[in-house]
Amino acid sequence: MAISDKSLNCVECGAPFIFTVGEQEFFASRGYTNEPKRCPECRSARRGQQRGYGGGEREMHPAVCAQCGVDTMVPFRPRGDRPVYCSDCFSALRR
Repeated sequence: MAISDKSLNCVECGAPFIFTVGEQEFFASRGYTNEPKRCPECRSARRGQQRGYGGGEREMHPAVCAQCGVDTMVPFRPRGDRPVYCSDCFSALRR
């Protein structure tokens, strides 16, 4: 049985959206059995809220870089049991 694009309605905003063949194949490859309930825009907004970006600024916390000693701000509360790096040193370590 050939699959085709499906028209669905978003449970969040009520707008119709297309669940494309490509998206259906992707969902199937990941083992997802349910169709999406939200349109791509509402899905994106929901992901942002779940990650703490809910349209506002991220809360930043002061820290001292463990490598170069510069004062920096990080988007998490340093616990003291692990090193914290400024963005330059963090980028250099990841290479």
